[in-house]
Amino acid sequence: MSKTGSDDSRLVIRTRGIVPIQDLVCLRDFGVIRSEPDYPIQDDQFQPNSLDLRLGTHAYRVRCSFLPEKERVESKLERLSQHSFDIRNGAVLEQNITYLIPLLEELHLPLTTRMIPSQTLKNPKNSGSGGGVLLTEEPLTAKANPKSSTGRLDIFTRLITDFSHRFEEITAGYSGRLYLEVVPKSFPVKVRTGQRLNQLRIRHGFARLSDQDILHTHQHDPILFDENGKPLPVDELNVRNGLFMRVGLHGPEGSIIGYRAKKHRDLIDLEMKDHYDVEEFWDPIYARKDDYMILEPEAFYIFASRERCRIPRHLAAEMVPYDTGSGELRTHYAGFFDSGFGGEIRDGGARAVLEVRSHDVPFLVEDGQTFFRMIFESNTAPPESLYGIELESHYQGQSLKLGKHFRDMPPRSTPPPSPLPGSD
Repeated sequence: MSKTGSDDSRLVIRTRGIVPIQDLVCLRDFGVIRSEPDYPIQDDQFQPNSLDLRLGTHAYRVRCSFLPEKERVESKLERLSQHSFDIRNGAVLEQNITYLIPLLEELHLPLTTRMIPSQTLKNPKNSGSGGGVLLTEEPLTAKANPKSSTGRLDIFTRLITDFSHRFEEITAGYSGRLYLEVVPKSFPVKVRTGQRLNQLRIRHGFARLSDQDILHTHQHDPILFDENGKPLPVDELNVRNGLFMRVGLHGPEGSIIGYRAKKHRDLIDLEMKDHYDVEEFWDPIYARKDDYMILEPEAFYIFASRERCRIPRHLAAEMVPYDTGSGELRTHYAGFFDSGFGGEIRDGGARAVLEVRSHDVPFLVEDGQTFFRMIFESNTAPPESLYGIELESHYQGQSLKLGKHFRDMPPRSTPPPSPLPGSD
């Protein structure tokens, strides 16, 4: 449980799991999460289980990706940076070029489990006024992922920290800046300071649900639904170190069941919402009677899951990479599912959108093929705001949906005259 009080600015975290929105706000006020003074952290950066991170003022074109291991990121940059440029008024990132962008936020995780007196913080403006104290059972850690819109634009991102030997993961006691590796894959993109390409979760210990926990949860608080929004019988759930879900390629003949990114397209300005025509950037993939297609190597596809899912208030979820032993596929970029995704039980859940690329060889996919798995973690406390309810959420109740930068395509009543893109 967690408890805060305005008199003594006290935060106590006892249970293990993902830190919810109300405690993330406290961690900002305590100075655990900080930002540059000219760019204070905004309230709308906070999601039910995560914090949106913002691009800083400058970007670096680098020769290659890297992990700093035994040194700071800045020292690596001195050797690998080709040039830097200001992005405060916007700048274009080219396809398949690696960039490193310092973020506006910093993270200062306590190494101990006992307290952080606010008077010792470097930024008293972000601390409580009454000698704040943070008490935990275990040291806090953190993990990052791309945001949904980032993955749907095929923008590859990874968080890097000083002295790290793994991407995306931040260990207990880390104190310093955050950096984002950015590689646009399908389209050039125009970015600006303050835009949000990735998000951060803070963990207290580890509280991942076992397969038995997943089955038990589904029995009294359903998490997986069929295509009609009815909870699946518990004996139909495929659980093996997580909950497996399938890709949906079936639909009325002529309906859109996916998209393939076009090559050599114009740039996308990330400021522009509901702006671009889908067919300028994507080849729609239409349903056919045979319910299969062959993915072209290195082409980028958007599909949706066959099942619909929802994340109960007490849980958070993550889509994890598919085992390469089941096919050389990368099945997603964005991984976080906040509490409240898919709505209430009566809403029947929402489809998970899949960002897919086949590596090396053409790869056959069929309707209902097992494609990815979800792992679930408990929250340390129920979030005070849920995805799609108290907070504005672009993808709540989604079916197959491209990123928010594209206009919705009108439905098509007749099948396309040309063959299915990427099919044989």
